[in-house]
Parts: sequence; C-alpha cells; structure tokens
Amino acid sequence: MDPATEQAHRNGLTRALLAGHAVLAAGGPALDAVIAAVMVLEDDPLFNAGHGAVLTADGTIEHDACVVDGPTRRIGSVAGVCGPHHPIAAARAVLDHSPHVLLAGRGAEAWLAGRVPFVPPSYFITERRQRALRSVLAAAGGPVDDADRHGTVGAVALDQSGALAAGTSTGGMTGKLPGRIGDTPIAGAGTWADGTVAFSATGHGESFIRAGAGHAVAAHLRAGLSLDEATALVLADVAALGGDGGVIAIDAAGHVALPFNTRGMYRGVVDAAGVCRTGIYFGPMQESLPQA
Repeated sequence: MDPATEQAHRNGLTRALLAGHAVLAAGGPALDAVIAAVMVLEDDPLFNAGHGAVLTADGTIEHDACVVDGPTRRIGSVAGVCGPHHPIAAARAVLDHSPHVLLAGRGAEAWLAGRVPFVPPSYFITERRQRALRSVLAAAGGPVDDADRHGTVGAVALDQSGALAAGTSTGGMTGKLPGRIGDTPIAGAGTWADGTVAFSATGHGESFIRAGAGHAVAAHLRAGLSLDEATALVLADVAALGGDGGVIAIDAAGHVALPFNTRGMYRGVVDAAGVCRTGIYFGPMQESLPQA
C-alpha cells in the first residue's frame, strides 16, 4: 500500500489502543477497555467491522461480534445482525441483559431494539466494499487480495486487578453466503477469555472453529506452554486445516503474542505508560502516534 494508506491504518490502530488505554489507566475493567477499543475500529471504514464491513454475496451487511469477561466467563455474542451502530455494544448488551450467550439474525435485532442505538443499513456500506464485492464475484474462485477477502477487528486487555477480557467484531468474508457465521461470535473459537488468557482471531473462520482456537490456546497454557508456544501451535493447526489468519493474545502475566501466517496483519500494543506500537507486515512493530 502507499505510505498515506499505511499511515491511515496505523492512525486507526493507535486511536483504538489509546481508547482502551484510557479506560485501563483510570482503573476501569478490561471488559470496558476492549469494547472502547473495538468501537473505534468499528467506526473506521478502513477495517472490516461496523462502518466499512464487507458485503455478502447479496450485497447486504451481516455483522458478528463477541465479548468475553475472563474472571466470570460471562459471554455475549451476536451473529448475522444489521442495525446496531456498534455490533460490539450489541454483544455487550447480550452479556449484560440476556440469560443467553448468542443471539442471531432478526430475533437478535428485535431484542436489541431499544437497548442499543440503531442506524440505517446504508450507514455501514462503503464504495470500497462494493468494489471488493464486485471483484470477488468476478473472480469466481480465482485469486483475490487478502484485504478484499476478509478481516476482523479485536482487542484483548489485562486490567489493574489482573482481569482479562477479549472482544471481536467483523463483517465476515466478502461475498459470503447470506447467513454464514464465522468464528468471531463463537466463544472458544475466534474469541475467548478466562483466568489464563484473552484471545481474538482473524482469518478463515471455519478453520478457527474447527481448531477450537481460543480454547486450545488456554488449554496449552494450563499444560505449561508459553503464550508464544501456545499461539504458534494453534495457528499451525489452523493452517493444517487449510486456513490462514492471525491472533492477538495476552496472558495473566502480561505477555503478548501476535502471530499470523498471512502477508500481514494490522496489529498494535499499548503498555501501561501509554506507549503505542503498531505493525502491519512481518518484523518489529514501531512506536506509533496518530498523524494527520
């Protein structure tokens, strides 16, 4: 990508990191921090979630989102919804106000009405994603750029009390069959948090579901592996199942892992002092501040 486009992505990542850090620095819970960070990315049309999400084969929007609170293992997920301004806030509403874990489709939208702000479907659609859909449909199974195929936004956090939380939001895969649901809203697959780890994934959702990716990382940690070892093993399993993608994870000691097997992955970390580092391609991340 050209330098201006790269900087725009780094700006979006940094704004999300700073939003989450502001919550944690004020003593807030990890759950609130991940939601604050994900909401920033849902508002940014460069990323595949919320405003700027990819389109189904019918040219429609179907959002999936999930949040998991590590200490309690409370979970809220939504799948195949269109209308909530912030899908991650819709998932939080399920966590806070529903006896259920996952709500989907029209039933979810009806239940969410009045509980979270709604916007017209047209708000989510961008010209870029319309072009990507045309490209995918025209390719008919041929090669398509990663940026046009899929993407996910997510955040993981460790707060001052030692609690972990994870949140993930996506529009899914460009040109997907309407009604298709990936790994994002499946707790233990694309999103997971408990007392050992907080985890969020992006990539080929079906493979992450088959790998039980998030829960597998937690199981490897309980067996004594390091976070780097655990995430590498799970990503290798995803690859063996025919999938590609990447993960972000943080353990109870504050160790961070961000492995991926694609050409790049938008990613970032903010430390307790508020120093942000972002990366896109392989190699070390660089200190990052929003720029005009």
